[in-house]
Amino acid sequence: MATIRIEPTIGDPATGTDKEEYARATNRDIFFGLYDDEVKLLDAVRAANEDHLAIDDVYTPFPVHGLDPLLGLEESRLHVAGFVFGSIGCLFGFGFMTWVFTRDWPIIFGGKPYWSVPAFIPITFELTVLFASVGMVTVFYIINGLGPGAEPRRLHDRITDDKFCIAFDVTESSDSEIDRLRQYFNRTGVETVHRKLVAA
Repeated sequence: MATIRIEPTIGDPATGTDKEEYARATNRDIFFGLYDDEVKLLDAVRAANEDHLAIDDVYTPFPVHGLDPLLGLEESRLHVAGFVFGSIGCLFGFGFMTWVFTRDWPIIFGGKPYWSVPAFIPITFELTVLFASVGMVTVFYIINGLGPGAEPRRLHDRITDDKFCIAFDVTESSDSEIDRLRQYFNRTGVETVHRKLVAA
């Protein structure tokens, strides 16, 4: 049996817009079901693909192997950012040490030449790792809208705990399409079904 949860939204007092109409105009209407097992989730996604249902998103408390191909998701290009930032760190570390030991403060240590490349490798490696890791985390946070002051968008609190969610955007769907989704959820062994307005 479906339970309806509507996110509270305040109407625009300046224009006197009705609260419910204002909420519908500025938010997306999400119809979602919660599953208690990742195997059921994968079967439900396969069933949705067979029924040609447009899945808006799938939420899981941990990575589920085999889910990406079912959703048609491409491999992340975050490693490209890691390579770029790692290259910058490598060039910065090696270049800075080259400048320091050959131009700014040339000192002979234990008979080594000014430009002692083997001695530069450990610090160059560490700066490569540092720049790559910090750069990838920064890009990840920017792409996903995370960071200080970001408001978390959770459809349901249990999704971050032990539940698996399949969500459909029904903002412009008819009652018959919503009934079709409800039948789909019941057929795939859903635990609970919810409906919620979320920020667009």
